[in-house]
Amino acid sequence: MLSCKEATRLMSEAQDRPLSRGEKLLLEMHLAMCRGCRNFRTQMDFLRLACRQFMRRWNGQDDGSPPP
Repeated sequence: MLSCKEATRLMSEAQDRPLSRGEKLLLEMHLAMCRGCRNFRTQMDFLRLACRQFMRRWNGQDDGSPPP
């Protein structure tokens, strides 16, 4: 079983690289039981989206379409 520290590390790494099947399985098992880590993942997703939208607007590329 992953600790919350290990789970948050994996969620962060998943932003930069694909996780292995084993890592994904361990992470999903942890997330199924840990509300705090589920909240952390939701917050990370929100911040990533907000940063992408900010950069699009900053660079004048905002055409109203959702980010990739």
